[in-house]
Order: sequence, then C-alpha cells, then structure tokens
Amino acid sequence: MDERVLQRLEFNLVREKLAAQTTSPIGRELAMSLSPAVDVDAVRRRLVLTAEARDLLRLEPGFDYGGWHDIRPELRRLAQGGVLEAAQLNRAAENLAVTRLVKTFFKKRGSAYPALKQLADNLRPVPELEEEFVRCIRPPGEILDDASPLLAQTRRRLERLKSDIREVLDRFLRSPAWQKYLQDPIVTIREGRYVLPVKIEYRDKVKGLVHDQSASGATLFVEPFAVVEKGNEVRRLEAAERQEIERILMQLSAALGAVGEDVSESTEVLGRLDLILAQGRYSVALDAVPPVVVPFPCLELKRARHPLIGKAVPIDVDLGKTFDTLIVTGPNTGGKTVALKTVGLCVLMAQSGLEIPAAEGTTIGVFRNVFADIGDEQSVAENLSTFSSHLRNIIEIISNAGENSLVLLDELGAGTDPREGAALGCAVLEELGRRGAKTIASTHSGELKEFAVGRSRVENASVELDPETLSPTYRLITGQPGRSNAFEIARGLGLPEHLVLRAREYLTPEERHLRDKLGEVEQFRRRAEAEASLAARLKEEAEHLKAEYNAKVSEILHKKDKVLAEAREDAAAAVRKARREAEGIIKELREKIHEENRRQQEMALQKARERLSLLGERFHYSPPVPAAGAAAKGRVAAGETVFLPRFGQEGTVMAVSEEGTVSVQIGAFRVDVPLAAVQPAERRRRAGVVEVTAARAVRPTLDLRGQRVEEALINLERHLDAALLAGLHRVDVIHGFGTGALGSAVKEYLRSYPRVKSFRAGGQGEGGAGVTVVELG
Repeated sequence: MDERVLQRLEFNLVREKLAAQTTSPIGRELAMSLSPAVDVDAVRRRLVLTAEARDLLRLEPGFDYGGWHDIRPELRRLAQGGVLEAAQLNRAAENLAVTRLVKTFFKKRGSAYPALKQLADNLRPVPELEEEFVRCIRPPGEILDDASPLLAQTRRRLERLKSDIREVLDRFLRSPAWQKYLQDPIVTIREGRYVLPVKIEYRDKVKGLVHDQSASGATLFVEPFAVVEKGNEVRRLEAAERQEIERILMQLSAALGAVGEDVSESTEVLGRLDLILAQGRYSVALDAVPPVVVPFPCLELKRARHPLIGKAVPIDVDLGKTFDTLIVTGPNTGGKTVALKTVGLCVLMAQSGLEIPAAEGTTIGVFRNVFADIGDEQSVAENLSTFSSHLRNIIEIISNAGENSLVLLDELGAGTDPREGAALGCAVLEELGRRGAKTIASTHSGELKEFAVGRSRVENASVELDPETLSPTYRLITGQPGRSNAFEIARGLGLPEHLVLRAREYLTPEERHLRDKLGEVEQFRRRAEAEASLAARLKEEAEHLKAEYNAKVSEILHKKDKVLAEAREDAAAAVRKARREAEGIIKELREKIHEENRRQQEMALQKARERLSLLGERFHYSPPVPAAGAAAKGRVAAGETVFLPRFGQEGTVMAVSEEGTVSVQIGAFRVDVPLAAVQPAERRRRAGVVEVTAARAVRPTLDLRGQRVEEALINLERHLDAALLAGLHRVDVIHGFGTGALGSAVKEYLRSYPRVKSFRAGGQGEGGAGVTVVELG
C-alpha cells in the first residue's frame, strides 16, 4: 500500500505506539516498518499470533525472553573474517542462552500456543558453543583462566611475581631509613610498573628508574632497581597473556562464525517474537479485540474507537453488504474526519495483525488497496491550491481503485464553487461505485445528500449534534443525512434573530421543506432511541429481578430441605425415645403376665394400656376429625377393621353396644371406646405423624422386598415392636437375595435390637438365605 496513504491516516503514529511496547532494537525496527498484508490467510495468521501473545502475557507472567542483543553487526564482521572482542562474544553467548530457553519453553508449552511454537521452531540453539562461551568468558567481557591451561599458568606466574614485587616495595615502606625519602607511604603504578612516590630532593637517595613526575614537580615516581628485573618479567608475562587471549578470541570467533547463519536466523526470530509480544501488549493497552476476517471486501465495525484518541466516542459502521458508498454529512468539528480515520486505521491495523479497539463480533474484509484523501495538502512551491491538491489525489484514486479497494474521501467537493464541487463529487462517487470500490465520503453539500436518495448501494449517514447544547456528540448515525445546523449554531452564538430569519428566507421553498423534514426525522429518531434505551433498561431490570427471584427460590428450597432434615432427625430421636419407653412397658407387662393372680394380671394390663395410650398421645398428631365424619352407629359392624387415633393402631370390631360404645380387639388386648373414637381404616390419615405402634393383629411374616434400606429398617422396627406387644416369639423377615445389601442391613439392625434373642438364615422350606428367622424374648 502507498506509504503516503498510511501517513494521511496516521498509521505511522500507531507504529510508534507499537514500537514503544518492544524491548529490542530489532523489534522496534520491525514495528516501525510494519505494513498491512493483502492475503486473507496471512492476515489471519498474524492475528492468531497476536491473540496467542496476549494470552501468553496473561497466563505466563513468568515468561522472560529478555537479555538478548542485536548482534547483526558482529555477525557481519565475522562473515568478513574479523575477530570479536570478549564483550561482543559475551553478547552472542547471551543470545545463545535466550535462544535455548525460548525454544525449551515452547517445546513444553507449545500445545497452548501452536502458532508461536511454530515460530519458535525456527530457533536454532547451539548448546555446545554456549557452554564453551560460558567456560571461557565472564560477563560483561572478561576471559576466564579456564579458557586455556597456558592462560591459567601465565596468570598464576604473574600473580606470584607481582606479589614478590609488592613484598619488596613494602619493605622499603616499612624501613625508617626510607620513609623520610617518600612523599607518601604507598605503592602505586605508573606505565604498568610498580613505583614509589619519592620526594624530588631525595632523588639521588633512591636508586631506580623514574617513570613519571607529579603535576607540581615535587614528586617523582621511581621504580627501585631491586624490582626492575621483576617488573620486566611482568611485562613479558603480560604480553604472553595478551597473546594467549587473542588466540582464544580468534578461536571463539571462528566457532561463532561457523554457525553464524544459525545464530543470525535465531536473532531474527527473537526480534519477530519481540514484535508479536509487543502487539499483545498493545492489544491489552487498547482493550482491543481480534476482528472476524472475511475473504471479501466489507466492513462491520461495532463500537470502534480511534486508537490514538484517549476517550474516543465509539462508532458503528457497515459497508460492503447492503451498500458500497456511505456519504457522511454534518457540521464542522462534528467528528466526520475522525470517523474516516477510525475506519481506515481499523482496516490497516487488522491487516497488519493488530487487534482493533472495537466490540466483539466486528468483521473486516481484506482490502488490496486503501486510498485516502484526508487533510489539506496545498503547496505554494508546486502551485497547488486546496482544491487542486484534493483533485490530484482523487484522479490518482480513480485510476487505481477497484472492487477490492477502500476509498476514504474527506470534504468531497470542497475548495471550489459549491454547486460545481458537488457535481464533481457526484460524478466521482458514481465512478467509484461503478468500479465496485467501497467508499466513505464526508461532505457539507446538500446535492451529495440527495445523491444517495433513490440510488442502490448508496447510503447517507450523519454525525450527531446535541440539540440542547448544539455541541457534537461524535456519534455516527447511518441511514439519516445530516444537517449543517448553521442557523441553530448562529442563533446559539448570539446572532440577532431577525438576521437568522432573514437568512432562512434566502433558502428556496424546497430547501426549507427538506430542512424541516430532516429536523422531524431527527426528532423521531431521538424519540425512538430514547424508547429503545428505556426498553433495554427495563429488560435489564426485569432480568435482574428474575435472577433475584430465582436466587430467593433456591434459598427457600435450601432452607426447606434443611428444615425437613432437622424435622426428620427430631422425629427419629422421638421414635427412639418412644421405643425405649415402650420396651420398658412391654418388659413390665411380661413380668406381670407371669403372676398367678388374675386380678393383678388384669390390673397390670389396664395400667399398661393407659401408659401406652399416654405414650401414643404424646407422640401422635392427627388433624381433628369433625363429628360428622366420625364412624356412626350402624356404619360400624362386628368384624370390621377400624382405626383408633387415640392408640394410633388398627383393630377388629368385636361388638357395638346400644350405649354407643365399641369393643375393639387390638392384638392380644380388647378395649371399649366411644363410637366417635374410631374411624374406618381406609379413611385414616397419617401423613407427617410420629407414632408409637401398640399391639395389634400382627402377622408372623414381614416382607421387605423392593424397599430401600432406610424404609425397610423403619418398617422392621415397627413390626418387631408390634410383634412383642402381640406376644409373638418368632418373626420371619423376607428380604430376598438381590445384592445382599438389604439382608446385611437387616442382620446388622437385629444385632442392636434389645428384644431379639437370636436370628438365623431360613432353612430348607423356610426361604433359605432370602429369609432371616428372628427369635424374640
């Protein structure tokens, strides 16, 4: 794409923002040279890399790829046969380390970032050379003793020799005879030789070589003859050290040059990775999203913002689906130019692999060319007026635009006679439409507004103006032509009313009518928007209330389950207590039964009945039954089964007296009760009741098959209690075979039941292992 167009749309400023997010010179160079791709697959690959980079920065905060350098100049020097310094080789060593670490990272985590892993696969680590550099060089650029045995030996000899020299000179310093000759009691170095600072007047007293003199001339720096030969040896060893270091540098440089292509490729990949991560950081900074990229030229921007304006007002723009040309009108400073640049920058950024500041669902097609005529390019040197510069750009655009082109024209037809400029604008838009270009043009011309009316693939749009303050809101309204609002603005700025009215009279009747209609349309639109906003708010409130209601229902159900659970626990505790009391009564009753005195037996039975009755009333609740609903005389006959709420048991009617009493047999007991105290057995209601089961007609067999363990154990407990009251000594419990869980639960319960003497599996003819025979005592 033409670099001049990118400059007009301020894409260079986007590049600078992106470059500021890089961490390396190579990354910055790539950012400043970033340009849009025109291939759909290439654009999608770029956006995938950016999305993965954004996720990597969010999910892997510890990922560190820094510490590498731009060593391209060093590699070029090696390619020409040069030798690098130790510091330069250390920079290369740090690049090799980063290359290895990044390669290892994506090898382990590559499944989460496949596109970045594919890029990292091009890295070429050289671990052997990296280890050699680490062995030979200490950062930032010092050759280590371990670089070679000869270097280590030479340095050891140097240290010993220097130590000897310092020891000799220290003796001079400690000598009282010499101290008066010295300016300071120190050993210093001049020209690489160890010397003493001797006072000028004692020059003849200290025999040696003078290597330097102080600026004042009062001090001579003398190397005593006693250490001159050792100093000469130091010089020879230092020369040998330098020679060995040069040999090592040549060797390491040659090794690096041998893999120069691999290192160069890895450095370029690190730079590319730096750019991609910078794109991820820029996306986070802009709160940007990846657009949906389609292979045909179109736009559907949702709440798109200008990336270079801090608090830009978002706009919605559609182009290329139902219409190819959008004519934007409205007052000056209303945001028309910003809207054009927003569209252009979003397209350029997307095709460059950058996510765009817009809402999810934004769609952008790939354009082969983007053309823009924005801004004033008049030139005195080239004898170009504003109109001429615009026209030259338009001529170039018309010559090159096609159906895969996006054309952005600011102030079309401006700079010349309004009617002629509008006529030229209409012709230009018509030609661009014929060529299939996707065009957005801003204008003040009324003729261009009318151009869109009745034409296919052409639509009007306007930038909104606040009717109260007459200040722009910068919103783009598609489907409605804009008004210049010149009269309103003039009135608001203080122009006398009679002048505004007089100016209005200069409009033709058609122009006044059109202006009034546009005002009415604007009012209707605002009213519709207000109602839509209200409806959206009410919908949001309704959804909020619904969510609160659902939460309350869930809370109530939770509380209900909790209350029921507590009630079940309380009921179970009450039943356990009632069972203990009933067992006590039964025990006492059995003891009384064995007494010989008949009267005492009857009294014991009556006392047991009363205690059982009190116990039943204590733990039994049944809704009161109206008198009309009670069993009436004539409706209860001998032999019928009835329910006695007072005892919570069923019994068989033995006789009905004329006095209104009923004799009922309950197990081994017979009781006389009023007729109103019995109910037909089929009408009894026992929901939500905690009962104590008194003696009744009990079968010696209990079938628990098909019941859950909890339900079966409750029924087993009731049946055993009733069997004891009825005087039964044996009960056969049928639980079946099944998985064995029910049978095991039954046996476990029987072990804890206090009135069970023993139990066993059924024998032949008794049901086998599917039956447990219980002996009661």
